Amino acid sequence: MPEFANPFSGNVPRQMTKEELIRALRLDIAAEQEAVHMYTAQAEASDDPLAKAVLLDIADEERQHTGELLELLGRLAPEEQKLLEAGRKEVEEAAARLPSSAER
Repeated sequence: MPEFANPFSGNVPRQMTKEELIRALRLDIAAEQEAVHMYTAQAEASDDPLAKAVLLDIADEERQHTGELLELLGRLAPEEQKLLEAGRKEVEEAAARLPSSAER
């Protein structure tokens, strides 16, 4: 349940350590992806063209936020960036073994 009425709900009682910030960024990324899912699902469930367009635009903004957070995470945790790149390479290798029409 939202705690918008509580002006202190988002305050952190102390400075986070770097490790805590990294964990918080992972949660932020998950929240952005959840928002993308929510807005996309709402757009797909709507037959109103304006609502559909606005919701899909907002979903795109959330995707951009994900990119910003991933970049920040990569700069704060270079080992994370290495693991993400290793995952990308594994997908590229798997895709290279498939016939080109099977990638989709």
